[in-house]
Amino acid sequence: MPYVDPNQRWIVPAVAAATVVAATAGYLYLNPSCCSSFTKSSKSSKMSLSNKLSIKDVDLKDKRVLIRVDFNVPQDKKTGEITNPARITAALPTIKYAIDNGAKCVVLMSHLGRPDGQKNEKYSLAPVAKKLEELTGKKVTFVHDCVGKEAEDAVNNAKDGQIVLLENLRFHPEEEGKGVDANGNKVKADPKKVEEFRKELTKLGDVYVNDAFGTAHRAHSSMVGVELPQRAAGFLMKKELDYFAKVLEHPDRPFLAILGGAKVKDKIQLIDSMLDKVNKLIICGGMAFTFKKTLEGVNIGSSLFDEDGAKVVGDIVKKAKEKNVELILPVDYVAGSSFSNDAERKTVTDKEGIPDGWMGLDCGPETNKIFAKAVEDSKTILWNGPAGVFEFPNFAQGSLSLLNACIKACDNGATVIVGGGDTATLVAQQGKEDKLSHVSTGGGASLELLEGKTLPGVAALSDKQ
Repeated sequence: MPYVDPNQRWIVPAVAAATVVAATAGYLYLNPSCCSSFTKSSKSSKMSLSNKLSIKDVDLKDKRVLIRVDFNVPQDKKTGEITNPARITAALPTIKYAIDNGAKCVVLMSHLGRPDGQKNEKYSLAPVAKKLEELTGKKVTFVHDCVGKEAEDAVNNAKDGQIVLLENLRFHPEEEGKGVDANGNKVKADPKKVEEFRKELTKLGDVYVNDAFGTAHRAHSSMVGVELPQRAAGFLMKKELDYFAKVLEHPDRPFLAILGGAKVKDKIQLIDSMLDKVNKLIICGGMAFTFKKTLEGVNIGSSLFDEDGAKVVGDIVKKAKEKNVELILPVDYVAGSSFSNDAERKTVTDKEGIPDGWMGLDCGPETNKIFAKAVEDSKTILWNGPAGVFEFPNFAQGSLSLLNACIKACDNGATVIVGGGDTATLVAQQGKEDKLSHVSTGGGASLELLEGKTLPGVAALSDKQ
């Protein structure tokens, strides 16, 4: 969980508690007179997620199918061997579909790491080509650049569904629009060269497919600059869009959002966007302490306190009341004597408060019951942010309790979506990905989508006619 640098957790500025009109079991309303101006999120996107062209809508026979995949896989630092091929495996259904449906060839392009626009063998996709051959049982033609004559020749000479993997897109500063020069100085890419780079990529396909949802919030050349007539979502991308469309465009109700994280100010846009959509909102994780101290004057000890975020807590509560959204906060906590799994532990209530020098690192048992009931009573659940420092086993119970409640809700017919990032890590750590409706593969992309922003990589896809 992103609780920020542990050292920052010890800074607790004195802030006067706001006037609370009502406080019952974590359901809070604030006197509007104490509200400061609420930072507004960017305008909600009017882009329809469910109306984007899919690979199944396109005739692929005898076509060069250019697919933007996400092969940004972890590698052993010493041997370069791929330690987790999950992202390669995840792209296989789209690749197989193109081959099975008569594609002349499948041309794959991806980034790997951050080479900053410089060719660097450390970030070569050559090991990925080898792994792809193992996983597909087919020969993979690896091209040592992503544009130019070698790439064009390889693509144009390919046939019978041959797989061609291009070298790392980010070896060119024109992919991200920036990079570093030979001396390590940051440079911006020449706009004319960016335009030429995009034209070179466009030459390599007849149909464009994007299956890299995790990069959809980046307006990179391979995401938005391929000017082919048909630009479709691959199966991974389509699954993401379908589930987020369900949440953002037509959720079954009651709709519950569970939002964790360290700082309120980092989640303002997300909270603001969710208040326009949900029936209930759980605030947990580190940012709950900013709410509790500001609204009720609860003693939070050395728990993280977000001074900037505290200024908008009142307005968040005011908007929740205006939108008739039930705001649910913790009522007890598992506190630790230090930011460590081995810290001395004690469970405390709101009334007792967290002792000075101690910090709240997880939700307590009563809170777990309240959260579980909220999950049980909901038909759509969006979860973004663990309930505590789940990386420490001794402070993971709140997050695990939420996970178990979500699995039970899913078994009972609810739709449960995990919005990527730390929550997805928690679910994967427990091996429960298949127990929930959907676990997003895009941390930053899913967050921006939920904030109401337009994702460049999604906007660039063709709409269904």
